[in-house]
Amino acid sequence: MLDADEMASLLDVLGNRNRRRIIELLKQKPCYVTEISKRLVISPKAVIEHLQLLEREEILRSCADERRRKYYFLMKDFTIRIELDKTQPPQLTRAEADGRVGLINTLAMLRRMYRAREELIENLEQLERDIDAKIYDAMHQGEEFMDDERDIEVLLALAYYNLTIDEIDSLIELERPEIEQSINRLTKKGIVRKINQEFGISGLNAR
Repeated sequence: MLDADEMASLLDVLGNRNRRRIIELLKQKPCYVTEISKRLVISPKAVIEHLQLLEREEILRSCADERRRKYYFLMKDFTIRIELDKTQPPQLTRAEADGRVGLINTLAMLRRMYRAREELIENLEQLERDIDAKIYDAMHQGEEFMDDERDIEVLLALAYYNLTIDEIDSLIELERPEIEQSINRLTKKGIVRKINQEFGISGLNAR
């Protein structure tokens, strides 16, 4: 049984829709960052932030497989139950009746917004397929002038956002020394540049 503070903390965590979607996905099976990102159409950087928060709250845990890919899984399942006592509906004043009409109008708008979101999700799924095609193009183009195929993996990770070494390590299946060597090669070639603690592709906007 959770106390009031624990319940408030849990409700704060579950108040975010994407964190709830991540939890529902992990109920099906353990997943790694890129898999969660693709399945839920959320940026890898945002996925990492959500996973770190859920780990701090001890809702999930991670483990690495033989390829050093980090998988996340739920530590425990939980159900939140809200019980309501039935009461007789009160007699509404004119102001309350007007308020009910306003509520219905708001809910009608909310339904339209839900449907618009579904259309956006369909468009995002098509965009995801287009992204996969561009990833293939980038890999093919990179093979023509890259000395090491690992450099292409690092560049594909940096195509999302500017990232720190730790964030790159969470996204791709390379040893950390390999990532650092690749960053050094790409920096010397002028393809990658360092901005504070993050690395980005030269010529691309920071975000």
